[in-house]
Amino acid sequence: MKPKGWVLLSIFLLPVLNPAYAQTCEQELQLGVAAYKNARYEQAIEHFHKAAQLDPNNINAHFHLAIISLSRYIPGVDTPDNIAEADHAIAEYQKVLDLDASNEQRVDSSNAIAYLYLNMKFWDDARKYYQMASDLDPNDPEPFFSLGVVAWAQCYQPRMEARARLGIEPHEQMSANNPEQKNLCQELRAKNWSVIEDGISKLDKAIRLRPDYDDAMAYMNLTYRERADLECEDPAARSRDLKVADAWVDKALAVRKAKAERVAAAK
Repeated sequence: MKPKGWVLLSIFLLPVLNPAYAQTCEQELQLGVAAYKNARYEQAIEHFHKAAQLDPNNINAHFHLAIISLSRYIPGVDTPDNIAEADHAIAEYQKVLDLDASNEQRVDSSNAIAYLYLNMKFWDDARKYYQMASDLDPNDPEPFFSLGVVAWAQCYQPRMEARARLGIEPHEQMSANNPEQKNLCQELRAKNWSVIEDGISKLDKAIRLRPDYDDAMAYMNLTYRERADLECEDPAARSRDLKVADAWVDKALAVRKAKAERVAAAK
């Protein structure tokens, strides 16, 4: 779910400039792009920072700074330096959103901010910016898919940790006949049910926009299993959810098989 075009910087077909004589925002941008293309990333950052200082309202300066920080961010690594990269990328992308950016830049920026918040497990913030991206481009299935992923991720790990504290094995269902398990199930249902329902709705939207979206189908399976585990007092509803989950597995496998066959036939 890495944002599209995250490694690309705008290419300007302009004369070579001497850094010592760069005096305008546009010249600093040109030098920054040239440095980036030659893998001189620290120099690129200096030039883009200088461009932003010369013209704080220059969208490209902030956009390029954001892209570099995003490219240096490592998902799942919680070191201060890595978190600082994420925070810097978010701040620069937010500046793009606050300025008179193109719709494409706004879509890219909102998706990128959401991606960073998702990886840092700031679920509400991730949801906010993926929703912004879907509002800006309602025909793109990917933000809807990502909203579904956020919903599942927000519910799954806390549920599994809570179950583990009661000694419930991953393959076991919570039982309404066990007072502790019943209480836990009711707590999780009150907290997660609306999140799960919203996730299913967003994944459904993604699949309607892209009927062969096998990743969305796979997450439909996972999200219905989340819902099934909260049907502690309604075994029939649990059984229905599990059947729906299994059906989504079959659909995802069928789509992947069809894609593989098309690739093989094209060779």
